[in-house]
Amino acid sequence: MSEIIENPWTRLRSFTGARLALGRAGDSLPTREVLEFGLAHAQARDAVHHALNTEALTLDIAAQCLESITVQSAAQDRAEYLRRPDLGRKLNAESHSRLTSLSKCDLVFIVADGLSAIAPEHHAIPMLQQMKHTLESWQIAPVIIATQARVALGDEIGELLKAEMTVMLIGERPGLSSPDSLGIYLTYDPRVGRTDADRNCISNVRPEGLSYEAAAHKLYHLMLAAHKIGHSGVALKDESDQLRLS
Repeated sequence: MSEIIENPWTRLRSFTGARLALGRAGDSLPTREVLEFGLAHAQARDAVHHALNTEALTLDIAAQCLESITVQSAAQDRAEYLRRPDLGRKLNAESHSRLTSLSKCDLVFIVADGLSAIAPEHHAIPMLQQMKHTLESWQIAPVIIATQARVALGDEIGELLKAEMTVMLIGERPGLSSPDSLGIYLTYDPRVGRTDADRNCISNVRPEGLSYEAAAHKLYHLMLAAHKIGHSGVALKDESDQLRLS
């Protein structure tokens, strides 16, 4: 049996969930590390194919005394969603019609499956709880639950609701140590044709990454700044950490 030779950087593993200092056994990795890698790969793959539980999410949102509406992109199922990113960026006809009757609003929260539906299932409600009490003076639309959704789907939703800004809580592409990472995208004056340069992103929101409290702090100050200057994206710089220190 080969002796496991520890990597001198092993102590760094206590500071990160990244795969480093794995050690070796002969010419290969230790069996434990190979098995853990296989498990992480399976969890990431499952996260991509996991279907968002919209019924449970609707009940959880209602428990926060918030209304919600469920919509779907033009992608008919998960397989088509993965093959056709373009279809995930626009609403299907039924969902488009459902939103046209809603009133104009300051803000709309969109909870979307993205590439990991596990992420919004785990983290969307805690984020909404963090934000709810700081936005009492804002006119907020019902929470939109979006399936088979890409980030740009929020542009059409925001345009239909005549929203000043959208905040999309969406599952990020799973990593081998983070299958449930939530991304938050802020877009001011959303409309079809916006690009990623027009948005601000807060990434890796989860207890093992950026905490709900820290993410809410960043988001709130970005929203106030976007309202003040009339822009988001590259024109809007995140200065929330400086404000927190001061």
